[in-house]
Amino acid sequence: MDAATAKPSLSRKPSPSFRLRNGSLNALRLRRVFDLFDRNGDGEITLDEMASALDALGLGADRAGLEATVGGYIPAGAAGLRFGDFEALHRALGDAFFGPIEEEEPGKRGADDDDEEGDMKEAFRVFDEDGDGFISAAELQAVLKKLGLTEARNLATVQEMICNVDSDCDGRVDFGEFKCMMQGITVWGA
Repeated sequence: MDAATAKPSLSRKPSPSFRLRNGSLNALRLRRVFDLFDRNGDGEITLDEMASALDALGLGADRAGLEATVGGYIPAGAAGLRFGDFEALHRALGDAFFGPIEEEEPGKRGADDDDEEGDMKEAFRVFDEDGDGFISAAELQAVLKKLGLTEARNLATVQEMICNVDSDCDGRVDFGEFKCMMQGITVWGA
């Protein structure tokens, strides 16, 4: 079995949010993950960068397993995965764990709106670590630290991020504010 057809194995099944049902949110999230993993900003994620990122997230990666799963998506002559390759890997892993995405019928709406709302709530819960229905600066800072983002180093920067979204000026982000922010994001090139 070659690397491209190898069924990946994980000690635990990934969250269904691995693949959001809303295409633009998924593309945006995937681009952000790609940029986080691409530590040197060269537009490619090497196996070393991927292993380091997975280690930082507490998902320690077996180098041989990582190479077997990811290696088949790295084009010949490239040092690592480019964004399109990363998308293909993500899609293949999603299909392997959850089955292929069902194509939606043109003009059909309703259930997708519910799916998008559910995806938004799940994304909100990632940040709302204490489950009180709000994202505080401390919670945002904790998530940014887990992702290895430099913005997490400075609480004032994190508080400014909160203020940019906090329409009722209570110093925290509720689900409505979070949803407005997410719906206002434009995904260029997606």
